[in-house]
Amino acid sequence: MIKVIMHGCNGKMGHTISKLIADDAQCELVAGIDLDTTQHFDYPVFTSLDLCDVDADVVIDFSVAPAVVPMLKAAISKNLGVVVCTTGLNDEQIAFVHETAHKVPILFSANMSLGINLMANLVKKATQVLTNANFDIEIIEKHHNQKLDAPSGTALYIADSINEALDEKYNYKYDRSTERIKRPKNEIGIHALRGGTIVGEHQVIFAGDDEVFEINHIAQSKSIFAVGAVNAAKYLSSQAKGMYSMGDVIE
Repeated sequence: MIKVIMHGCNGKMGHTISKLIADDAQCELVAGIDLDTTQHFDYPVFTSLDLCDVDADVVIDFSVAPAVVPMLKAAISKNLGVVVCTTGLNDEQIAFVHETAHKVPILFSANMSLGINLMANLVKKATQVLTNANFDIEIIEKHHNQKLDAPSGTALYIADSINEALDEKYNYKYDRSTERIKRPKNEIGIHALRGGTIVGEHQVIFAGDDEVFEINHIAQSKSIFAVGAVNAAKYLSSQAKGMYSMGDVIE
């Protein structure tokens, strides 16, 4: 049985993961970490990982950016692997995540969805086949009207996966309204749409002569990220220290 600590147990994702693990025969949620300890769970809740005295194998982190570094320091002292799912980390915090991976196992990905990470693998293969046949590449992402950043981090992750297959030869183009020129070959167009309550849609279009090939992913709820996080925790629990991604989980 894999023993999991949920860092950020009182958040929406914390509640979702708690329910998932309760129905999972391979995992057990043995403790939660949250500043609010008034909510009742089937496991003890502590205000910090430092104060947690429950033995575990791995931590799933869905919290807030300022809480990540203190949590990682405690994970090092307790020799715990961590699935870092918190978004919005700055460069300094991301650097500490990578530094921590020299001491304990860390899994850190731009998107925790199994489908999105499979998509990233598929677009690499498509890129290798189609760019040599003169196909252009465009990415369209759609999200709800409350999302603050554009393009999405997932769209950039997909673009980076494509560019990795191209030896980083292509430039990213976010806006074509400022100049009147034909589309250069060595670019990836990235376009953001915002509206309504769209959870998340990502579309990669390979457009060639008389032929269009598309790869699409539609997120219908945020629970897909919880499913990915639980699968990541299972994978990470048996790994040595180092940096891992969702790409490692789906291989």
